[in-house]
Amino acid sequence: MTLSDKQHQLLALLADGQFHSGSALAISLNISRSAVWKQVLGLTELGITSVAVRGKGYKLDRPLQLLDAPHINSLLTAQNQALIQSLQVVPHIASTNSHLLELGRQNRTGVVCFAEQQSAGKGRRGRQWVSPFGSNIYLSILWRYELHGPDVLSGLSLAVGVAVVRALTSLGVAGVGLKWPNDLIHQGKKLGGILIEVSGESAGPCYAVVGLGLNVHLPASQASDIDQAWTDISQILGAANSLSRNRLAASLLNELLPVISQFEHTGLAAFLPEWRSYDCLQGQAARLFIGNQHYSGTVLGIDDKGLLLFAKADGNPQAFASGEVSFSGS
Repeated sequence: MTLSDKQHQLLALLADGQFHSGSALAISLNISRSAVWKQVLGLTELGITSVAVRGKGYKLDRPLQLLDAPHINSLLTAQNQALIQSLQVVPHIASTNSHLLELGRQNRTGVVCFAEQQSAGKGRRGRQWVSPFGSNIYLSILWRYELHGPDVLSGLSLAVGVAVVRALTSLGVAGVGLKWPNDLIHQGKKLGGILIEVSGESAGPCYAVVGLGLNVHLPASQASDIDQAWTDISQILGAANSLSRNRLAASLLNELLPVISQFEHTGLAAFLPEWRSYDCLQGQAARLFIGNQHYSGTVLGIDDKGLLLFAKADGNPQAFASGEVSFSGS
């Protein structure tokens, strides 16, 4: 279900988590009080729950901090502001990655898209990414590389992971690790994931869409279908240390944009030592899934090309360019 303009306006009014009378909402939205009630019901279908009390009006179960493009932009460094041609915040979209892939085919670059909710985000092994409205970070960045083809971007997902950990650490979200090739982990639980899609000519130019899904506040009621242990920033920091989503969005961009824009020149080598310091799989018993097959063994780390070094049960190490790794038992 798509969020309508009226529903988005209603959410902006209710986002403070306080009661608002039906009559005041009706005046602000230029609709009848019965229409307000219908709009509130529509929010429930989107997974946004509220409370209605006679004599007080309506309030959300919890406050929402909606993302605001001008506010995010104001928190960016001047250098990063100059890298962005378009900074978009959309209330609802099928997939931020799919949206920017289409713009990539139009030779666009430097486009940033945040969504409050996406209905077709991609999660683990192709599963849908759980996406409650106004709760997490759903971000994609489009960048075009004029001089090189897709091969030069090998290892970009690992560099992006390093940038995300840097941003989180700067905001006090400590202890975040990286799980090859694209997961963010905190104390064995998934905090977020990275999805990079690359297209272009083998000799160049090419473009990449860097997608990031990050759990900020994931209601347990909406996470029942997640098939692995998960966490979010609100759990890590605790209720007394809430983090502004706009500040988080800006911090992520301040770290991600330099990494993405310069990667064809720096390559993965510049990030290898730091990535290895965050590696939460090295030395761990794990299972490696490749297509319909899976293997049990031990993760030995990554090589200088960013390939996974994995020793199967027979003890012989091999390097793998793709696959999904699970902690043993997960």
